[in-house]
Amino acid sequence: MQVRSKRISEPELKQEHDPAASKTPSEEFAAYCDAEFERRLNSGVDFDESRYRQAMKLLMDKLQHEEDGGRA
Repeated sequence: MQVRSKRISEPELKQEHDPAASKTPSEEFAAYCDAEFERRLNSGVDFDESRYRQAMKLLMDKLQHEEDGGRA
């Protein structure tokens, strides 16, 4: 029995092996937050949009500070 491996496309291969193509933690977190914000908006359940954005900004600031080496 022969097992076929999944063929990786060129963009996937480049992203896996090219450090410049990878996202920073703050970029990944921002994408997650945007998706979560949309999910909450569409859920039909009330939530405090302003507080969500404030919390996201606070965490983004901290992540970006760490990515910059913790410099002031």
